[in-house]
Amino acid sequence: MPHVVVDPITRIEGHLRVEIEVDGAGKVTDAISSGTAWRGLELVMKDRDPRDAWAYIQRICGVCTTAHALASVRAVEDALGIAIPRNANYIRNIMAATLTVQDHIIHFYHLHALDWVSPVEALAANPAKTAELQTSLLNAYRLPLKVPNEVMTEAYPHDFPAATPQYFTAVQAKVKAIVDSGQLGIFAAQWWDHPDYKLLPPEVHLLAVAHYLEMLDKQREIVTPHVIFGGKNPHPHYVVGGVPCAISMNDGNAPVNTARLAIVDRAINFARVLVNNYYLPDLIAIGNIYVRAGRVDGGGLAKTRVMAFGDYPLDGYKGTSNGGGYFNNLLIRSNGVVENFGQGLANAQFFEIKPEDLTEQSTITEGVEHAWYEYPDHKDLHPWEGITKPNYTGPKTGTPTMWETLNEGGKYSWLKTPKWRGKVCEVGPLANYIIIYTKSVKGLLGSQPTWAEKMMLDQIAAVSSVLGVPAETWLPTMVGRTACRCLAAQVAAEINKFFFDKLVENIKLGDTTTMNNEKWLPETWPKECMGVGLYEAPRGALSHWNVIKDGKIDNYQCLVPTTWNACPRDDKAGHGAYELAMMDTHVAVPDKPIEIARVIRSFDPCMACATHMYNAKGEEINVISTDPYRR
Repeated sequence: MPHVVVDPITRIEGHLRVEIEVDGAGKVTDAISSGTAWRGLELVMKDRDPRDAWAYIQRICGVCTTAHALASVRAVEDALGIAIPRNANYIRNIMAATLTVQDHIIHFYHLHALDWVSPVEALAANPAKTAELQTSLLNAYRLPLKVPNEVMTEAYPHDFPAATPQYFTAVQAKVKAIVDSGQLGIFAAQWWDHPDYKLLPPEVHLLAVAHYLEMLDKQREIVTPHVIFGGKNPHPHYVVGGVPCAISMNDGNAPVNTARLAIVDRAINFARVLVNNYYLPDLIAIGNIYVRAGRVDGGGLAKTRVMAFGDYPLDGYKGTSNGGGYFNNLLIRSNGVVENFGQGLANAQFFEIKPEDLTEQSTITEGVEHAWYEYPDHKDLHPWEGITKPNYTGPKTGTPTMWETLNEGGKYSWLKTPKWRGKVCEVGPLANYIIIYTKSVKGLLGSQPTWAEKMMLDQIAAVSSVLGVPAETWLPTMVGRTACRCLAAQVAAEINKFFFDKLVENIKLGDTTTMNNEKWLPETWPKECMGVGLYEAPRGALSHWNVIKDGKIDNYQCLVPTTWNACPRDDKAGHGAYELAMMDTHVAVPDKPIEIARVIRSFDPCMACATHMYNAKGEEINVISTDPYRR
């Protein structure tokens, strides 16, 4: 039985190693997911001023920086009981939605696309047929939108994808020159001879490669709201109590004025174009072929248990865990857990996450049974009691710096294992869609879904119609996980416009307040307090937990989406989402396991150079460099 090691998984953020056992039929019988870098930023937070926490903690990552900053300020505000102004809430929602749209576009085109499409296959495409395909995709796969009455700020629709034979001929010629040179550059080191690339017609490959190249430029234009409201990107600025940008319609030098609001509006409208006219048609065209070919594997833990926190507060609130109204005020009310979705809707169960669940010591915990950390008495801990004490023990075979196989029976990852009521969960856009869909079918969305929830349900129905299978079939799969990122980007693009219109309307009413500094000074704080900040980040449920004592941070813990999904197994709770997804994936060619890389990247891991392959004896049988400059 081949023992396959992929280390590192490339085209992700950070460092990730996976190991699988594959039988003769291509079934993965066991899988290990290992985070191979220690973050340790929780220790940096000790004794920091809580008002500065967001600036330090968002350095966890260079991709989802604003996600961590937002969760951090929410955690501090929860601890101190600070209510932010209405404008601040709108602006934070715009920045969050902007991140979601850009992150998903970058993930699909520049991280995940080459798992599906090949520049080599694109060389066989007919440019005229590719142009016809582009037009037919726009007609067939632009899902109907039912959004609130919006303020029309564009004179006419524009920015449609190019759909001429001449355009695709030029792109094809450029790609051919790269391939013929033998130096594929950004397309280097991939298994282009894998049979999966034959699933798609050459014209789909050419169209997707063209859009891959276009998005290298286009995606950067949609993040302008971070620059206007947060001063820069990445790592935009935040502030406890509101947002760090003053509003004035009279001062041409004000951070936010009419001219700069117009720039934000232009970026928001452009993001909607990219999702509706490029991303969504491309995604459905590829996903449709895979589903109809029977590729409905890779669901893993999504069939058993998913979790989300929900997001986009409609108005101001005064906390999360303290009963301050956060959960009662959400545009997307996916705060909860769905179990057994893979057994059919009749057997699916929904459990709501409420403020008291955040403070209950046994509801959300972390364990370190198979993680390189130490916990007292080997028990799971609530994040407010969490400990970050490293304890590296090395691999099962090999050396501490040159691993052969990891110790699945002992410790093998720098990621802890988060749990909900002692159980592991999958988080991410797929979780949100499963939860909203389940709540709707079971009549748990109340008398009327919000417009965003209704849009999500309409998307599910439309995609089910295109694929020709019920939502219960395609949602808990690798294709479903990838599709839900696109659907989430479409919803976020409309949420962006929704809150921008609300911001402008509120400013017109004379409200320009962006900051509540009533509790800015430490002498107004309690001697000891604790809080949690929640955010439904692009990769899923994110939570920051802090304990403040004597005006300083005494403990800080982050439960990030990738920790939930990439966590090591637990002897009682079982495998995490990555491990189960790999075990639910068929591998056609063990020494070219593109299916494993594809299913892992469907999570958009937040972890790059050579792929090592080992046989059952642990002997290296192949090395594939993923860095064209490394030999």
